[in-house]
Amino acid sequence: MKRFPSRLAIALMAGFIALPAAAAESLAKVNGIAIPAERAEAMLAEQRAQGAPESQQLKDAVREELIRREVLSQEATNKGLAKKADVQAQMEMAKQAILIRAYLQDFVKNNPVSDADLKKEYDAIKGRMGDKEYKPRHVLVETEDEAKAIIAKLQSGTAFEEVAKDSRDPGSKDRGGDLGWSNPGMFVKPFSDAMVGLEKGKFTTTPVKSDFGYHVIQLDDVRATQAPPFEEVKPQLQQRLQQQKVEKHVLDLRAKAKVE
Repeated sequence: MKRFPSRLAIALMAGFIALPAAAAESLAKVNGIAIPAERAEAMLAEQRAQGAPESQQLKDAVREELIRREVLSQEATNKGLAKKADVQAQMEMAKQAILIRAYLQDFVKNNPVSDADLKKEYDAIKGRMGDKEYKPRHVLVETEDEAKAIIAKLQSGTAFEEVAKDSRDPGSKDRGGDLGWSNPGMFVKPFSDAMVGLEKGKFTTTPVKSDFGYHVIQLDDVRATQAPPFEEVKPQLQQRLQQQKVEKHVLDLRAKAKVE
């Protein structure tokens, strides 16, 4: 069985998930004290949310886990630990965390991201990508003279993969300077301006200065932008926009709160 979330564990042990007064069903009794069946359902729901399949084995494991927790909780209470200030503070924080999670889940449920919003975000991202993708190589060096020396080697017929061995960019030097398919917005402006100005198969004949140093850039290929289909990226977009909604809501609540 998957590991139980620690916050839920603390809350269950502390008895924060309470049984309604009218309900009498219990999972088991430990030293005469009933374990509410709702605790098992809460824990089973957590496990299902994490992908655990419903089974009798899971139910039995949850029952045994709750019994052990009740045993430990009773022992802790008998020792007076529940009266300690630091323990009470942690119990209150655990209760608060569960309430916050329930509130945010309710907010997400009642404020879903619409398909129109998702499509608008998708189109905006496509627009920022531009209509072309570029496949550049580069060599990054510290000084302009070093860059000029590399250009001279290229002009004399040295392969770009060879001069790339002197690059200060550890992420590309072992790949012959290859930066893969990219759109101009992924690079600093001096780099992207020089890149898009190159013809396919050509390299910059003057060093390109950026905050990172001096670049020598070669453009291997150009193609039309190949954005992933909307349905393929829809889940990621939905998650991102929903998170943005939650963050905005939290900021709005914080702005309205009277803090003294």
